[in-house]
Amino acid sequence: MFGRKKHSGKASVQTVAKKPASSAFPQFWNSDALTAAERGLYSALREAVPVIDAAIGKIVRLSGGFRVVTGDKRAQKLADDFVKNVAVNSAGMGLGGFVSAYLDSLLTFGEAVGEMIPSPDGRGISALYNASLDDVELSFGENPLDLRVSVKGCGENSPVKYPQLVVAGILNQKSGKPRGTSILAGLPFVSSIMLRILESLKTNWERIGDVRFAVTCSPGADGVFTEENARLIADEWKKAMRSDTVCDFVALGDVSIKAIGADNQLPDCEVPVRVILEQIVAKLGIPPFLLGLSWSSTERMSAQQADILTSELEFYRSAVEPAIRKIAGMHLRLCGFNCGFDVEWDNINLQDEVELSQARLNNANALKTNNRGTVTKDAVIGGSTSRPTDEELGLINAYTRRELSADEVYVFSVVLCDNDVDRDGERFTVESLFELEKLFVGKTGIFDHNPSAKNQTARIFACAVERTITFALRRGRISP
Repeated sequence: MFGRKKHSGKASVQTVAKKPASSAFPQFWNSDALTAAERGLYSALREAVPVIDAAIGKIVRLSGGFRVVTGDKRAQKLADDFVKNVAVNSAGMGLGGFVSAYLDSLLTFGEAVGEMIPSPDGRGISALYNASLDDVELSFGENPLDLRVSVKGCGENSPVKYPQLVVAGILNQKSGKPRGTSILAGLPFVSSIMLRILESLKTNWERIGDVRFAVTCSPGADGVFTEENARLIADEWKKAMRSDTVCDFVALGDVSIKAIGADNQLPDCEVPVRVILEQIVAKLGIPPFLLGLSWSSTERMSAQQADILTSELEFYRSAVEPAIRKIAGMHLRLCGFNCGFDVEWDNINLQDEVELSQARLNNANALKTNNRGTVTKDAVIGGSTSRPTDEELGLINAYTRRELSADEVYVFSVVLCDNDVDRDGERFTVESLFELEKLFVGKTGIFDHNPSAKNQTARIFACAVERTITFALRRGRISP
């Protein structure tokens, strides 16, 4: 308890080491447990390399919030209050704060331990505590399926007295060992190279900023140059360099002054540092632009990147959900509720809202398309639609296997392209629009860039170039 007085309102925290471990011998590497040296190394990495610390912080925040949902109204009210107001550590509040610290420990060290502090009357959980891994150790119990949490002491470790009040998690557990794998594993080597490059760059810039001079003085015409003359020149040079104002340096003889290292050039470190950063970013699984690295001309996350990051976040959610279930279940049972519950996470939304809504609309239209590949009335949800005229119906029937009536067809207009400047800085010329006017006729409409015969949803039977004088282009010009 670190020598502090116990508060009467809460039980003592059992996962805190009662006495600091002291030994005259250094701790040697132990492959079966996470050592203090490893923890110190991973903590130092986060402090020394801001990209690593930023990536872990963003993963924790992007994991989002959650809600404990029960089937009982009274239990639901109790669960909502617990998730929002439970005390966490010494100054925190809310189960979300505990989970964030729990996930941060999992990502950094591959292991996390927390404790539930019951209320004095035994009705519910009054506080949650994120235990330091320096105070506890994970090991196998009677069999490899039993994970035991022990408190470190002087010379030996003792299992916690109430294991049912302790939650422990392991990320990417190693086979046959009670220890996890940090997402920082494999980064110390490449990080040390980058830090060495930056340290040498710092040293070189210090030398460039604090210029050193070489003063060479040759004897005059008399050829006499004594030690006193050299000392006098050196003193005058020091006065000139240390003066707060601009001073002239006057000396007899042939005096040459050169900046030391002026002929050398700083080595280019941009390419090697970027190569190392690419290795770090690939290990952490965060898109570079989220970390402030501008490696691409695009400013938005691609759908593939969003899907990959979403799957990563779902994996980390699954790693912390057992702890949430154990804590919420224990609190409900202590309060007299034995009902089941679910943990509902907030939706992870990393996609472009406009593109996502358009994709959903396209999928809905595809489901309502009939077997003949013709869009029915119900398939058209929005836009300009109308009943075809006799002339239009004649053009349509030129592409159908049988003659269709006006009641079987829905006609709508779409803008296929224009001479607006797109996001890549490109545009169609007016001449190319008139060429496309002829090429578009007879082409089928598909969804999701899937050129399949079963994916046909419409067919272009007429196309024309129109001039608009009211449509303002994104670049401030009017379409001709």
